Amino acid sequence: MGSQQWTGLSAAEAKQRLTRDGWNELPSVRRRRLWRLALDVMREPVLILLLAAGTISFVLAEPLDGGLLMLTVLVVIGISIAQERRTETALVALRDLSSPRALVLRDGARVRIPGREVVRGDVIFLDEGDRVPADAVVAEAVNLVVDESTLTGESVPVPKAAAAPDAIEAALGAPGGDGTPWVFSGTLVVRGHGVVVARRTGPRTHLGGIGTALGEIRAERTSLQREVDRLVRVVAIAGLAVACAIVVIYGLTRGNWLEGLLAGIATTMAVLPEEFPVVLTVFLALGAWRMSRMRVLARTPAVIEALGSATVICVDKTGTLTMNAMTVREVIVEGQAYRIGGEPLPAQPAGLAWLAAMASAAGGTDPMDRALTDLARTHAPDRSAARWSLVREYPLSPSMLAVSHAWRSPDGDGCLVAAKGAPEAIADLCRMSQPERLAMEAQVQAATAQGQRVIAVASARPGPDDPLPDDLGAFAFACAGLACLQDPVRPGVAQAIEECRQAGVRVIMITGDYPGTAIAIAEEIGMDHGRNCLSGADLVRMSDAELADRIREVSVFARMVPEQKLRLIRALRANGEVVAMTGDGVNDAPALRAADIGIAMGGRGTDVAREAAGLVITDDDFTSIVSGIRQGRGILDKLRKAMAYIVAVHVVIFGMSLVPVLGPSWPLVLLPLQIALLELIIDPACSIVFEAEQPDPQVMQMPPRGLGQPILGRRVLMICLLQGSLVLAAVLTVYWWAVGTGRPADEVRSLAFGSLVIGNLALILVNRSWRLSAWRTLRERGNGALPWLVTGVISALGVALLVPVVRDALGLGQVSAWDLLVMLIAGVVGVLWFEAYKAISSRRNPGASRA
Repeated sequence: MGSQQWTGLSAAEAKQRLTRDGWNELPSVRRRRLWRLALDVMREPVLILLLAAGTISFVLAEPLDGGLLMLTVLVVIGISIAQERRTETALVALRDLSSPRALVLRDGARVRIPGREVVRGDVIFLDEGDRVPADAVVAEAVNLVVDESTLTGESVPVPKAAAAPDAIEAALGAPGGDGTPWVFSGTLVVRGHGVVVARRTGPRTHLGGIGTALGEIRAERTSLQREVDRLVRVVAIAGLAVACAIVVIYGLTRGNWLEGLLAGIATTMAVLPEEFPVVLTVFLALGAWRMSRMRVLARTPAVIEALGSATVICVDKTGTLTMNAMTVREVIVEGQAYRIGGEPLPAQPAGLAWLAAMASAAGGTDPMDRALTDLARTHAPDRSAARWSLVREYPLSPSMLAVSHAWRSPDGDGCLVAAKGAPEAIADLCRMSQPERLAMEAQVQAATAQGQRVIAVASARPGPDDPLPDDLGAFAFACAGLACLQDPVRPGVAQAIEECRQAGVRVIMITGDYPGTAIAIAEEIGMDHGRNCLSGADLVRMSDAELADRIREVSVFARMVPEQKLRLIRALRANGEVVAMTGDGVNDAPALRAADIGIAMGGRGTDVAREAAGLVITDDDFTSIVSGIRQGRGILDKLRKAMAYIVAVHVVIFGMSLVPVLGPSWPLVLLPLQIALLELIIDPACSIVFEAEQPDPQVMQMPPRGLGQPILGRRVLMICLLQGSLVLAAVLTVYWWAVGTGRPADEVRSLAFGSLVIGNLALILVNRSWRLSAWRTLRERGNGALPWLVTGVISALGVALLVPVVRDALGLGQVSAWDLLVMLIAGVVGVLWFEAYKAISSRRNPGASRA
C-alpha cells in the first residue's frame, strides 16, 4: 500500500476533532491558583518579619504604623505574585516549544505540526528517531522497529508489521510483542520508517492511562542556584546574630525592649538578601523565554549558565554552516564530467541520474534525495519509479556508508538494486581494482577541492527469482559514476565565526564529507584550520592521549560518523575545554548528553536528539548558535549587575539600621516601615529594570566565564561592597550633620531617608553598565522599565516628604528646599567615584569605551 494513496484529514476536519477531543497531551501540573501563590509568597522571611513588625506596632498602640506595614505586605505580595505569574508563563511557553513534533498528512500534503495538535484519524509518517505522538495502527512499515520500554519495561526494541487494510479500524492491542501492527504514544522509533493512523490521543492513550507525565522542563538546582543558596544562608545567619545583639543593646541602653525588638527586626530585614533567589529564578526563566523568541530554546536553566562558559563549539557542516539545500552541479561517468545546465544529459549520465533517484527516498525530506530526484525528473523524464515496486530497503549503517533499494520491474520479470553512498563504500561493493580506486579517488579529490560533496552510484541486477540477501556485498554491483553536489554556505556564518574568535570561542567543523570539501568550506567561512584535517580513519588509529594532543591544533574533522563525536568531546574535555556539540540524529544522542552544552537541530533533528540536548536551535542555523551564546552571556552579565546592586544597597540599609542604635540618643532612621518602602524600590529594580536591560554590545569581546566561577567574584564583590560603603558614608555624613546641628529627630530621619532613597536610585543608574558612564548609558541604551521606576520613586519620595498626612504617618519631618538639595548632593556624591573608575578603565583599554 503506497503512501501516495493517503490523503489524510482536511484542516477543517482536524480542527473539529481537536475541539471535540482536546489537545493531544497528558494532564500536566496545573498552574497554582491565586490563593496558593499568595500562601507560598507569605512564607518568605521578609514578609514574616513585616507581619511581626506590624503586630508589634499594634501592641505599642501605633495602629497607623501597623496598618501601613500590613498594607506594605499586601503590595509586596502583589509584586511577588506578578513575578511568579510571569515566570510560570515563560516556563509553560518553553514546555510547549520543547514538545515533540509530528509529520502528518493534511489536505493531501505533508505538514509538520506540534505533537499536541495530532488528532484521531491523522495519517502520521514515522522515521528513525521520532517519538510516536499517539496510539496508532500501522498502515505501512519498512524495517520499522520501536522501543516500547517506557510502557513495558523491556529494553529490547520490537519490530512492527503493517495491519491488513480491513484491520485499520480494529481495536488496538497491548504494547509489547514482535510483529504487532500497533504503536503507542511516547515510544521511540529506533529503526526504519512507516505510516500510521492515529486512533487514541491525549489522556485516552495507553501512556495517559498510566498517568506518566512527559515533556516537563527539568527544574534541578544549578551550580549558580546552589551558590546563591549558600550565600543567602551565610548572610542570614550572620544577620540574625547581629539582630539579636541589637535587641539586647537597645533594651539595655534605652530600656524599651519592644522598640528594641522592632530595631532588631529592621536590622534583619536590612541584611537579609532575599532578592537573590527571586532575581535568579526570574532572570533564568525570562532569559530562556527571550532566547526562544530568537530561535534558541534553552530546555534547562543550567544550559544558560554553561553558555557563558563555552570555549569550543563542535558543529556539523551540512545544514548548520551550509544551507542544506543541495543541487547537483555535475556528474562523472567513466571519467567524463558533465555539467548540469539547461541542456539535456546524454544517455549514460541520464542513466546515472535515474539510478541515483531509484536509491533515494521518494518524496523524502533529505536534501540530497530531493536533489537527485529532481535531477532524474529533469534529465530522465521517460523513466519513472512509479511503475516499479519497491521490494526491500538496505539502510545506511556505520559499517556500510551506502543506501540501497531493491525494485521489481513493472512486468515482474526483472529486478534492480540501486545503491548510492560514500565513494569508498561503493568501491567496496563494486570490488574495484586498485587502479580503478585510484582513478575514482582522483576524481573525488578534484571535486571536493571545489567544495562539492561527492557520492557514488552503482547498480546490480539479480535474477527475478533470486532471493534478496541480507548482505549487500552478495550482489554483483557495477559502478555507474559519481554525482557532485553543492551546498551553499549560510549567510552570516563568516561574521559569526569571526565573532566567536573575538569571544575566545573556538569553532570545530565535523562532517561526513571528504577532507577537500571540508577544507574548502572552512576557508570560505574564515575558520582557523591551517589546512590541518583529521578523518574518521585517523581517529581509529589514534589513542585517546594522541587525539587529545592533536585536537589542540586541528579544527576540521572529515569522513566522521556520529559515534566518533563522543571521542572528540572526551578529548576536548580532557584538555579542560567547555564543549558545545551539535547533533540531529539518534546516534548523536550520547555525544549531546556528554557535551557541556548539547545543541539539537530543531528543524531536521530527531526527537531523541532534542530530548538529549540542553539547547535546541529551531532554524538549524549556526548564526543562531552564536546568538544563543551571546544571549547566555548577556543574561549572566545582567544577573551579575543586579546582584552587585543588591549587595551594595543592602550595605547601605544595614549600616543605617545599625549605626543609630549604637548612640544612646541618636534617632533611629530605618524602622521596619521605612525598610519595607525601600524594598518596594529594590524588588522592581533588580527583577524588572536590570532584567530588561539590553545585553552589553561587547559581551562577545570578553573571555568565556570559567565553569563554576562565582558570579560575584572577588573583584566584583569588592567593588559592590565599596559602592555600598561610600553611599553609606555619604548618608551618614548627612545624618551626623543633622544630629550635630540639633535638628529634631523627625527631620534627621527625613534627611537621612531622602539621601538613602536618592543614593539607591544612583546605584541603579551607575550599575546599568560597568563600562559606560551613567549619562552615556541613559542616552544609548533604552530600558522601558527604567523611566517608570525613576518617576515612581521620585514621586513617592516627594509625597512622603511634602504631604503632611503621609509625612506624619511615616514619622518624617518637614524639610526645606536647601534640605532637598543636600539629599540630592549626598545621594550622587556616593557614586561619583565609580563613574571616575569607569572612565579611568576606559582610558587604559580604549576598546572598552565603544558601546
